[in-house]
Formats: sequence, C-alpha cells, structure tokens
Amino acid sequence: MAENGNGKRPVAVIAFGGNALLRPQDHGTQEEQFTLAWKATRWLVEIIHRGYELAIVHGNGPQVGNIMIQVEEAITKIPPQSLDVCVAQTQGSMGYMLQNQLRNRFNEEQLEKEIATLITEVVVDREDPAFENPSKPVGPYFTSYRANLLMQESGWQMVEDAGRGWRKVVPSPRPKRILGSGLLRRLVQEGAVLIAGGGGGIPVYQDVGGYYRGVEAVIDKDYVASILARDLEAELFIVLTQVPMVAENFGRPNQRWLRTLPVARAKEMLEANQFPPGSMGPKIRAAIEFVEATGKEVLITDAEHLKAALARESGTFIVADGEVVAAASVD
Repeated sequence: MAENGNGKRPVAVIAFGGNALLRPQDHGTQEEQFTLAWKATRWLVEIIHRGYELAIVHGNGPQVGNIMIQVEEAITKIPPQSLDVCVAQTQGSMGYMLQNQLRNRFNEEQLEKEIATLITEVVVDREDPAFENPSKPVGPYFTSYRANLLMQESGWQMVEDAGRGWRKVVPSPRPKRILGSGLLRRLVQEGAVLIAGGGGGIPVYQDVGGYYRGVEAVIDKDYVASILARDLEAELFIVLTQVPMVAENFGRPNQRWLRTLPVARAKEMLEANQFPPGSMGPKIRAAIEFVEATGKEVLITDAEHLKAALARESGTFIVADGEVVAAASVD
C-alpha cells in the first residue's frame, strides 16, 4: 500500500462485534476474553502489514449485558449504574484487553507501534424518533413481578420474550458526531493504533444549557465506525461480520455471493429488504454513508477471510459506482 501524497500511511478503520471477544458458547471468563483478544490481534496486525494505520471500533453487546446482570444481582448492596456508565466500563475493559494483547503481538513481531484506547462520547439527538419507540433489548431477563416493579418504580420500558422472561428495551438513536475527533485524528496521524467508539460510543446529548448529559441508549457501532472513518479521512473502512461476503437473496436457493457491490445497487437491495435491520442492514447503511461521503471503498468480510480480502481475493467491496461482480464461490 503506497503512502498518501503527504507522505503519511493511509488509514483503515475496522469495526467488529463484541462476540469476537465473548462468544455465546463461552463461559465469559477474563481468561477466555484475553485468549480471544490474542487471536483477534492476528488479523488486526495483518491490516498494519498491508501498510495502513489502524483504528478499531469494537462492539460490546455481550459484555455490557453481563455488567447489567452484575448490577441487578448487587442491587441490594450497591447503587445501580446507568447504561451509559456501563458502556464506558466496557470501553475501558475491552480496550485494555485488546491493547494488552496487541502490545504482546507487536513485541512478538518486533513492530514499533503505540496503542491508545480512548473513552469515547458520541452525540445523539434527544429528539431522535428512536426515543419515542425504544426497541433494543439489553441486560438480564426478569420475572413478570420484577419487571412490573421496575416499570412502575424506575419508568423502564420492557418487553416479554416468551419462555425467557422480560427485558429492558432502550432507544437506538443514530449518532450525530464523535466528541474529541480532532484528538483521535492526531493520534492516528502520529502512528498510534487507536481503539475508540467501543460499543458504538457513550451516548450523550446537549441540553438547553449546552451541557452534555449521558442517556440510556445504545448506538450501533457500525454507524459510529463510519463516522470515525470519515473523521480520520480513512482510505478503507472494514466491517467484519459472520459471513465471508455480502450475498444477494441470502439463504435462498438463488443466493449468490457478491465480490463488488456499487452503492446504487446496495440501496436497491436495502429497499427490497435484502438486508435485515438486526444484522446486515446497519452495516450496509454505514458502508453507503461512508462511500457517498468519501468516494472510498468499504470491505465487508469475516475474520477468517480478512487476509485474502485485503489482497482482493475475497470479501465484498462496496464501491461508489461500477457493475455488480458476483463470486463463483466462497474460497
């Protein structure tokens, strides 16, 4: 990868889910998460080897859910914490695990790179329609009795999951901007690996006096990663998911894997409900927003195929224009 015209290495931003460090089949111990963080560094360092400066945005769904379970179990002994504070905790703990294991990987490969994990606040609009219709389940399952008590005493909104109990639901507003983006940009320009926007960032809004206030909400990490990629003037935005490529008619007899997907066609597929809102939908929307704002590319793939995708031998590239290119098979 060639340097930019100003002599600086190009920047790549990568977004991946919290299940990269805590899978459903795991017990959730620290030891397991450190081991998975070490495994993740194998594909993260590959981006650096390809000539990019690196910024990382991780999810935190399983981790913040576990913190909320801890909060509920200790409710009679320790004052409860709000969701925004729980998100901040996961930014610190997960950032530490990734930072620690990246440093070990760099030492092993004799790479001279600094690493910075930043607690990141992301501004949302308090008038976002999502606040009128909370829909994102978070935290533990409750009995009907406990759920009714929390709805009455704490004003929570909750939904029933048949067979498992009741769960709190919170808004999922769209992010407007990342606070402190100038600092993030300077760190990357100085060659540091950046870990920021964890869990989609800590959601904050400005009140009528201009003060920033935390709010109980969950921001989609892919939308925040797209904003961060624009703020950092990234050359490449990478979205890791559970499949090696984006597919048309996914799971159907006429499914086909796509190697290149122009924005115009991606929009058509979104309109046709090809990408579910709870999985691939936000990833495609975040990709479209980045490509339309910058003219650069977005790579969507899984961790197993990332190395090949960086060599343009796998993965799906969302591009500004051109033709749809299908893949004969998944390598």
